[in-house]
Amino acid sequence: MTSLIEKAALRLEQLRQAGVDVSAADAAHQPAVGPRVSPPAVPASAPVVSAPAEPVSRAVELDLATLMNRGFVTPHASRSTIADQFRVIKRPLLANATGKGASVVSNGNLIMITSAMPGEGKSFTAINLAMSIAMELDYRVLLVDADVARPSLMRELGLPATKGLLDLLLDERMEMSDVLLRTNVDKLSLLPSGSPHPRATELLASDAMTRLIEEMGQRYPDRIIIFDSPPLLLTTESRVLATHMGQVVMVVQAEKTLQSQVRHAMTTIEACPIKLLVLNQARGGDQDAYGYGYGYGYGYGGAGNATADTPSPATAQA
Repeated sequence: MTSLIEKAALRLEQLRQAGVDVSAADAAHQPAVGPRVSPPAVPASAPVVSAPAEPVSRAVELDLATLMNRGFVTPHASRSTIADQFRVIKRPLLANATGKGASVVSNGNLIMITSAMPGEGKSFTAINLAMSIAMELDYRVLLVDADVARPSLMRELGLPATKGLLDLLLDERMEMSDVLLRTNVDKLSLLPSGSPHPRATELLASDAMTRLIEEMGQRYPDRIIIFDSPPLLLTTESRVLATHMGQVVMVVQAEKTLQSQVRHAMTTIEACPIKLLVLNQARGGDQDAYGYGYGYGYGYGGAGNATADTPSPATAQA
């Protein structure tokens, strides 16, 4: 009687003669039932197609300890007078930006920080407001240096100048992610003013800037976008910017800015539905004990109403 091993060997030889590729290991452990089917070979020259990577903004590191020592609001710092003041200032702005205010504000998430004249503290206010909002649990912040003639945000934050807003306006091929900077402050991003250009002020008032602002407002509906703009009485660019904003914060320096300048500046931004006046370097109460020499009072309404020495919320629209 033919053994099972002999039968298996005979079957294996028949398969080999028929041209079937059967390994000896398979033949020894299991019966062969037919030809083995292999996956189609991929040519060595075939290109490997991969999904395009998501654009990632460049990361930068802010020296938070130095910023805190210079009087800026920083996360995780001990409670301070200036941090509390900006908590008061930001609350109505956030309510208007998210439709929780007294009325719905179009483009409420676009906030312009300006002043009547230079040197009144608008950049200081813009940075602190952005820092304070970034500390919220539910909001992200983009801080834009739109004062292209005299940019200062990068210098104030201790960062080198780099490509930014002007480069976006000049090069249609450039994407926002190419110039946006992610910081080590969670939820805070920066858009620098960009490479110096002889026609910087004209670019800020161009149709390209208008389209960019509209795109930013629509692309990032969950983000508060803060623009540090030029002073209102020196250039016309800030007035053009104001027409696209949902809210304008005008910084007034105590004992320096003339009341006539405030009134004149207010008339240039009448188109904006919400105008917030912030009184900078007001002294009184316990503010002097803090040591930084900054005090804020604010209110809505016509020029000359922002005269408080300490922050007190006001809810009337101008």
